[in-house]
Amino acid sequence: MTSTPSPEGHGTRGLATRLLIAQILVLLAGALTSWLVASSVGPGIFHEHLLRAGATHSPTEAQHVEEAFASALLVSLLVALVVSVVVALAVTWYFTARVQRSVAEVAAAGSEIADGRYDFRVPSPRLGAEFDQLARTINQLGQRLGAVEATRRRMLADLAHEIRTPLATIDAHLEAIEDGVRTLDEATLGVLRTSTTRLGRLARDMTAVSRAEEGQLEMRPALISPRALAETAVATAREAFEAKGLTLRLEVPPRPPVVSVDPERMGQVLGNLLDNAQRHTPAGGTVTLSVATPDPGWVQISVTDTGEGIAPDALAHVFDRFYQADTARNRTHGGSGIGLTISRAIVEAHGGGIFVHSAGEGTGAAFTVRLPARGD
Repeated sequence: MTSTPSPEGHGTRGLATRLLIAQILVLLAGALTSWLVASSVGPGIFHEHLLRAGATHSPTEAQHVEEAFASALLVSLLVALVVSVVVALAVTWYFTARVQRSVAEVAAAGSEIADGRYDFRVPSPRLGAEFDQLARTINQLGQRLGAVEATRRRMLADLAHEIRTPLATIDAHLEAIEDGVRTLDEATLGVLRTSTTRLGRLARDMTAVSRAEEGQLEMRPALISPRALAETAVATAREAFEAKGLTLRLEVPPRPPVVSVDPERMGQVLGNLLDNAQRHTPAGGTVTLSVATPDPGWVQISVTDTGEGIAPDALAHVFDRFYQADTARNRTHGGSGIGLTISRAIVEAHGGGIFVHSAGEGTGAAFTVRLPARGD
C-alpha cells in the first residue's frame, strides 16, 4: 500500500531552506570566481609593477618575491572570502528566518480561516510593502468571510423565528379542516392565503436584505430629479392612503438638485417608508413626503407622519431586522419586519444615509433619506 508523503516529508523543502541554499550557492560562486580572478590576474599585475620599479633582483629573488606576493594575496583573499561568506550566511539566515516566520503566519491564518475562525489576524511582518499588503489582504479576507458568515447566521435565525407564526397558522387550519372542525370556506382560504403570502414576502425580503448587506444589489444609477422620485412614490401609494382615510401630501421645491440613484431601488425605499407610515398612522391622519436641500451638496427626502410615534429607547433599533421591542411598530400591522433594514442598505449603497426622529409615542415619526446632490 502506498502512502502520500506529508508536506514535511522527503523531497520537500521550506522557503527558508530554499533561500538559504540559493544564497550559499551564490556566495560560493562569487568566492570561487574571486579566487580564480585574483590568482590569475594579481601575480601578472604585480610582476609588471615590479619591472617598472626598476628594482635589481636576481631571477631567483624575483621569483621568490612574486611567489611571496601571490601567496600573501591568495591567503588574504581566502581569509576575507571566508569571513564575508560567514557574515553573509548569518545575515541570510536571519532574513530567511524572518521570511519563513511571516509566511508561516500567513499560512496559519489561511488554515484558521479555512476552519471557520474568521477573527484570526496576521500581524504586520515588517518586511516591506509587499508582505504588509499580503498580511492586510489575508486580514481583509477573514473579516469579509466573517461578515458573510454572521449575515448567514442572522438570516437563518431570523427566518426560523419569522416563519414560525405563518406555518403554525397554516398547520392549525389544515388540522382543523382534517378534523372537521372547520370547512374549506372563503374565510379559511383567506387565512391560508394570507399566511402563504407572508411567507413569500418574507423570502423575497430576506433575499433582498442579504444581498444589500453584502453589497451585491444590482444598481443602475441615473441622474434624476428628487421631484420625479417623490411624485412617482406618491402616485403609487395614494390609493392605499385614500382607502384608509389618510391624507397624503407632497412638498417639493421648484428645482431641487438632481441625484445619481437607481430609480427602481430608490422607489423601493420611498415605497417602504410610505408603507411604514401608512400602517402606523390611524385614519384621519396625515403623511407628508417632502424634499429639501438644507445643506450644500445634499438632498433630503423625508416621510413624516402623525401616527403612533416611536419610544425613545427604540429609536436606535428601528432599522434592525425583526426588531420587536417597539410595541408601537410591531408586525401586527402586516409588515415583514425588514423593510426599513432593506431601505437603509439601499440608501447606504448610494453613498447616503437614512435617519429617524420621533418625540415619543403618539407624536408621529419622521424618516429622512439623505443623498449626495449632483448639481442642478
